[in-house]
Amino acid sequence: MSKTLITLAVTALLAGCNLAPIYERPAAPVTPAWPQGDAYQPSAQPADGKAVNDLAWREFIADPQLEQLIELSLANNRDLRVSILNIEAARAQYGVSRADRVPGLNASVAQTAQRVPDNQANGEGYISRQYSAGLGIPAFELDFFGKVKNLSEAALQLYLGTEEARRAQQISLVSEVANAWLTLAADQERLRLAQDTLKSQQISYELSKRRFEAGATSGLDMYEAQTSVETARSDVAVYTAQVAADQNALTLLAGAAVPAELLPQGTLQSVTQLAELPAGVPSEVLARRPDVLSAERSLQAQNANIGVARAAFFPSISLTASAGGASSDLSNLFKAGAGTWTFIPQLTLPIFAGGRNQANLDLARTNRDIAVAQYEKAIQSAFREVSDALAQRGTIDERVASQAALVEASNKSYQIHEQRYQKGAESYLNALVSQRTLYAAQQTYISARLAKASNQVTLYKVLGGGWQ
Repeated sequence: MSKTLITLAVTALLAGCNLAPIYERPAAPVTPAWPQGDAYQPSAQPADGKAVNDLAWREFIADPQLEQLIELSLANNRDLRVSILNIEAARAQYGVSRADRVPGLNASVAQTAQRVPDNQANGEGYISRQYSAGLGIPAFELDFFGKVKNLSEAALQLYLGTEEARRAQQISLVSEVANAWLTLAADQERLRLAQDTLKSQQISYELSKRRFEAGATSGLDMYEAQTSVETARSDVAVYTAQVAADQNALTLLAGAAVPAELLPQGTLQSVTQLAELPAGVPSEVLARRPDVLSAERSLQAQNANIGVARAAFFPSISLTASAGGASSDLSNLFKAGAGTWTFIPQLTLPIFAGGRNQANLDLARTNRDIAVAQYEKAIQSAFREVSDALAQRGTIDERVASQAALVEASNKSYQIHEQRYQKGAESYLNALVSQRTLYAAQQTYISARLAKASNQVTLYKVLGGGWQ
C-alpha cells in the first residue's frame, strides 16, 4: 500500500472517514457581466429587485387564456410526465442506497428433516428433525472509509439532478406553449391578411377585366392583376395549412385536445400581453438555472464516486450475527437451554486485483473531469443564450418601429398608384408593384411583432424563470 493511500486512510479516519475529495464549485468560465454594445440595452434592475428565476410563470403570463392552456399542458404533457417518473425512479434508487447504511434484521423459522436409512441405523430407519427460530443481521459492512456513504451520496445527487431536470423541462414547456400560441396568433393574422388581400385583388382584377373587355386597355393590365390574385390565393392556402399545423403543435404540447376558447381570438398585438422583464441581472443568475444545477448535481455525484473508488484500496469489515433457539422437538424450541447464537465478523483486505482498483479510481477521476467540463459547457451555453436574447431585445423595438413605418409608407404609395390607375393616368403595373411591396411589408411587420413577443418568452426561459 502506497504512502499516499496510507495518508488518505489516516486523514479519512480523522475527518469523518470519507475519502471523497472536498467538493468545490468550479469557477464560471464566463465574464461577470452581460455583453455591452450597440445591440444591447443599458442594464437596469427592477424596482422591487425580484429576480427573474423567482418570478412564477403565472406572474409572467398575463393572458388568462394562455395561462389556462399552460396549466392544461403541465397536467397532460407526456415529456413532462416522463421527467416526473424519472424522479420517482431516482428517488427509489436513492432509497435503496440509503438503506445500505443501516444494518438489516431478518426473522427466520426453519425445519430440517432427514431420514436415516435402515443400513445406517442398525435396524429400522428413522426420521430426524431439527427446528430453529431466531433473528439475524445479514452481512453488514462497517463503513470505516465512507464507501457506502459515498454510494448513497452519489445516488442522492443523481436524484436531485432529476429534480432539476424536471424543473428545466417544466420551464421549457411553459415557453414552448407560449411561443406556439403566439405563432398560431401570428399565422392567423397572416391568413386574415392574405384573405383580405385576395378580396382586394379580385376587385382590381374584375375592374381590369371589364376595361379589357370594353377595349379601354390592353390585356397586360388584366393579366398583371390576375398574377396578384393567384399569389394571394396561394398564400391563403399556405397559411390555412400552417394554422392547422400550429393547432396540431399546441395539441401535442398540451397532451390533450385544446378547447377552442383557449386558442388566440384576436390579433397578435392583442394577445401578447406578457410582463416586462429586467435586463440588468448579474451573470451569477446562470448558476441557478435548473439545467446548470442538474449538471452540477452530476458533478457532485462523480465526486462522490471517487470516494467509492478510493475505499476499494482499504480493508472492508462486515458483520453477520444471529440469535434464537434450536431443538429437535418443536415443543422445546423456546425453552431454556435451547438458545443459540452466531457471530461472524469478516475482514477482507485487497492484496492483488490485477490493477482493477487503480483502473476504477482512474475512471472515477476521469468521469469527474468530464462532469466538470459538462458543467462549464452548461454555464457557457446558458450565457450565450441569454446574450443572444438580450441582443434581440435591444434591437427589436427599432425593428418593429421601422417595419411599422415601412407599412405606412408602402400603403400610401399603393393608394396613390391605385387612384392613378383608377383614373387611367397610368398602367396597373405601378399599382401592382406597390401592392406587392405593401403586402410583403405587412407580412414582415407581423413577423417582427411575433419576434418581440417571443423574445420576452425566450428571455424568461434562458434566465431560469420560476417554474412554480
